Amino acid sequence: MLLKEFIAEAVSSLRDLYPEEEARGIVLMLCQAVLGVQRYTHLIEPQTVVPAAKERVLSQAMERLKAAEPVQYVTGVASFCGHDFRVTKDVLIPRPETECLVQEAIAAVEALERMRISAGHAGEALRILDLCTGSGCVAWSMALALPGARVTGVDISEEALAVARGQDFGRVIRRAGGKAPEFIRMDILDPEIILPEGAFDLVLSNPPYILESQKAEMRRNVLDFEPSLALFVPDEDPLLFYRAVARISRRCLAPWGRGFAEINEDLGPQTCSLFVAEGFSRAAVRKDFFGKNRLISY
Repeated sequence: MLLKEFIAEAVSSLRDLYPEEEARGIVLMLCQAVLGVQRYTHLIEPQTVVPAAKERVLSQAMERLKAAEPVQYVTGVASFCGHDFRVTKDVLIPRPETECLVQEAIAAVEALERMRISAGHAGEALRILDLCTGSGCVAWSMALALPGARVTGVDISEEALAVARGQDFGRVIRRAGGKAPEFIRMDILDPEIILPEGAFDLVLSNPPYILESQKAEMRRNVLDFEPSLALFVPDEDPLLFYRAVARISRRCLAPWGRGFAEINEDLGPQTCSLFVAEGFSRAAVRKDFFGKNRLISY
């Protein structure tokens, strides 16, 4: 079978689940992962043939995609901040909008370094805490961008932590003179939580924030496959995790420290008010590249 023929048939088979362009993007991601081709190979080399040895693999993958399983789980890989992360059904698939969290945190580092020097902490490693780390995509992205930093990621799920620890970036960070993040199990909702010792310069978090009542708006590929533990909060207490993030930040942020948390776009003002009430007077809502409420900075 020609690659262009496979792509055409595969896209057609997904049209009941996705708009055509999204279906095409999914199929091209699959081809890249399984065949090692580029997204444009079928266009510039129209006679490219799918190797017979790969036809069964693609067929099995397509059955999973037609059952609405996300392509990232099918291939085991998701792209985030320019890196390929290993993902399983034990972790959320990293989203492009969460890259804003990493970008904002990195942009804050220069000012943090100036304040650290003024406070007599020049030369000390930057310390970063990532709450609800999941796949570790935020923690690893920060460690890769700031190889001198000491990054700690925490999560309640041992299965998620196993995925985070298993990301294959350790050698890259060591070559840059840095250290891989440390990942530890912790329930941030536990009021008696024992935090890592010392002050942190940055506290980052992407906690569960989707209301149970919003499930009806969500696609099968999310509802049926991604871990609900990492997605949903009760309607009667939608800011449950943000109170915990604020409480932890009060305890562990350095006087000059900054915090950034991804939020439910419909609850921006309420989330901001919570952080102000918890003592973070400079809390503000930040928008993403689509103009939607995406982050709280505090």
